[in-house]
Amino acid sequence: MERRGSGSMIWVTAAAAACLLGVATARISAAQGASEPALVSEKLFRDIQVLKGIPVDTFFDVMGMFAAAMGGDCTFCHAKDAVFRHEAFGDSTPRIQRARQMIVMMQAINKSYFGASPRVTCFTCHHGNNRPAAAPDLALQYGPPEDDPNLMDFPVEPQMAADQILDRYLQSLGGGAALGRLTSFVARGTYAGFDTGFKEVPLEIFAKAPNQRTWIVRMPDGDSRRVFDGRNAWWAGPDSPAPIETLTSGNLDRYRLEALVAFPGGIKQAFSQWKVGRTAIDDRPTTIVQGISPGGGLLPVNLYFDNQSGLLTRWVRWNATPVGPVPTQIDYTDYRDVAGVRMPFAWTVSQTYMQATIKLSAVDPNATIDAARFARP
Repeated sequence: MERRGSGSMIWVTAAAAACLLGVATARISAAQGASEPALVSEKLFRDIQVLKGIPVDTFFDVMGMFAAAMGGDCTFCHAKDAVFRHEAFGDSTPRIQRARQMIVMMQAINKSYFGASPRVTCFTCHHGNNRPAAAPDLALQYGPPEDDPNLMDFPVEPQMAADQILDRYLQSLGGGAALGRLTSFVARGTYAGFDTGFKEVPLEIFAKAPNQRTWIVRMPDGDSRRVFDGRNAWWAGPDSPAPIETLTSGNLDRYRLEALVAFPGGIKQAFSQWKVGRTAIDDRPTTIVQGISPGGGLLPVNLYFDNQSGLLTRWVRWNATPVGPVPTQIDYTDYRDVAGVRMPFAWTVSQTYMQATIKLSAVDPNATIDAARFARP
């Protein structure tokens, strides 16, 4: 298998996700209570051996790590006919058996040398290739340095204060008074992603301050609902691996962050610690403000603010998995005025197993929204 270039990334993630969504060989009852523990991998998927006991949403992040690290889609390891016969995803193959050995090896290295911290991951050695390189790459050594703005550990700028950057962001959106007057909104637009074949389908968003939000994606096979009630989050629909999937850990935090961006007045209180750095996105000077919640079990979140406009252009969070931290990136563009508040009308969600683009066409501010919109699907 040849190394992929950046131009094939969308195809790779789309193909990988399309395969992954067919892995399930069993279904849980839709009547499972919201207070029950999240469904774990071996209860939904067949022949799980070394990834037992992890929530289904974390399991998908692990599969995404494999796709990103190996530079291919899921049929690189799984049976080739699984694309058309989804139950074949549960069939063992030599590469699946090898992957299990690699997980055990990686965890042993981290336990022996790094106090069980996930310092060595699949991506550490593979770095987008199915075969790790053994010899140095001179083009890499003497060529332009790789500049990745999405770093969890970046040089800190101690002379820069997070409060000032966040205050400027809130002012750029319209100021505290305008933000306080926006208590809810209903938005309509389109969604296009791997699960729609990248064709645009109707989308509705219901949001209520301070932190409730529901998406309804009108897919050809039925509605997909992504709900955050302020504390818990669920995903349900034809694109979900289970009838109702309870989101956990970093994936739950993603929904919290998206709700926070919708009503950002409390952003300064969202994290207990902050640190600031500098980078560039698309050659535009950008400030990173990283939010940290010590003791909360979650990895940091990077918020990226354009130096010229002061607006939020991206955030990146990581979900801790048994094979290392797996990122989600959301990029915001096309800010427009809605009731005195500037809101992004377009954003792109990028994960290791999917990518999707949302474009809003209309936003109705301060709309009356039934509380049932934010209930468990």
